[in-house]
Amino acid sequence: MSRTATIERNTKETQIKASLNLDGTGKSQISTGIGFFDHMLDGFARHGLFDLTLHAKGDLDVDGHHTVEDTGIVIGQVIREAIGDKAGIRRYGSFILPMDDALCLCAIDLSGRPYFVFDCNFPTEHAGGLDTELVREFFYAVSYSAGMNLHIKMLHGENAHHMIEAMYKAFAKALDMAVSYDERITGVLSTKGTL
Repeated sequence: MSRTATIERNTKETQIKASLNLDGTGKSQISTGIGFFDHMLDGFARHGLFDLTLHAKGDLDVDGHHTVEDTGIVIGQVIREAIGDKAGIRRYGSFILPMDDALCLCAIDLSGRPYFVFDCNFPTEHAGGLDTELVREFFYAVSYSAGMNLHIKMLHGENAHHMIEAMYKAFAKALDMAVSYDERITGVLSTKGTL
């Protein structure tokens, strides 16, 4: 069964279309107008082995906030739709990822109940062309639109670029684990019988 989805979102501030294949090979075509953000999303696809096509056009003449936040909303929606009924998946995923000076922990529960914890203080206000405060906004939007319990904690870090990249890669690895199948699981992994 193909676990793919396409979501399109159009507002007065942004126009975004994304397609995701959870069982891909890490291929991506990404264009948001923010080069560093594109690089992070490419890392997410590559390290999660997801195929991701995403094109976003936003009001970057204002700033990057709407583009990054709304991309998070769309990424969350496309993840949720691609997962489907969650039958047979592990549901939980976690990963601790090193990137030079940075060490990031990411843990996910695909419970259907959104909750977000973000524990990180960046040493600079910008990394590339991205405001570092928008990293939290992106993951918050993903968590709530996907219905995902998401915890991200920076265990160590000195360089903002490395810290952010470690986050996106750790998120990818944890999500790949959470959406993977376990043949021992019948139906959904919940005492409620539904997620």
